[in-house]
Amino acid sequence: MLPKNQLIIIGAGGHGKVVLSTALACNKTVLGFIDNDQTIHHTELNDYPVLGDIDFIHRNQHAYAVLAIGHNATRKNIAIQLSPDLKSPALIHPAAYVHPSAQIGCGTVVFAGAVIQPDVIIGEHCIINTGTTVDHDCVIGNFVHLAPGVHLAGNIIVKEGAFLGIGSVVIPNTLIGAWAIVGAGSVVIKPVPPDLTVMGVPAKEFA
Repeated sequence: MLPKNQLIIIGAGGHGKVVLSTALACNKTVLGFIDNDQTIHHTELNDYPVLGDIDFIHRNQHAYAVLAIGHNATRKNIAIQLSPDLKSPALIHPAAYVHPSAQIGCGTVVFAGAVIQPDVIIGEHCIINTGTTVDHDCVIGNFVHLAPGVHLAGNIIVKEGAFLGIGSVVIPNTLIGAWAIVGAGSVVIKPVPPDLTVMGVPAKEFA
């Protein structure tokens, strides 16, 4: 059984590298990665070992782990598979700004250059990527991914599992529905229904 507070990163891909960088910047002790791809077991990623598959968490229930999987539905499914053994701290890069009144859910990672303003609520296992800004009073559901350079104005609600692509912008008081997708560089000026993909300036439904 592992000592408490050893951090494991779930997902040994490109996103895992950035989560590793964030964890180390937060002065976490990282044990290594786990990944279900057996072909990379017992290899290394950025000098840290790939220890095995997700059953490693069930065998080491005192370990803390962060999901480093960019695909929202996959990230949710693995979180469910590992429940109740998954213990996930939030990681906030020291080069990010998070207002003291903001609430950050467990397992959420806030990358360098992100800005989280007053009274923002962010759910569990979210990705707040590099250089993203979330303004006052926004509410972000679980398993949301805000890609690099996303800008949310104030009083926006983003429901569970939504994905906002790189450089997208959302005007104030807008609702983004559950599992919706906003394409890269889009400007959202009206509500986006659940499960819909929109893109463009202004953002429109993409068939």
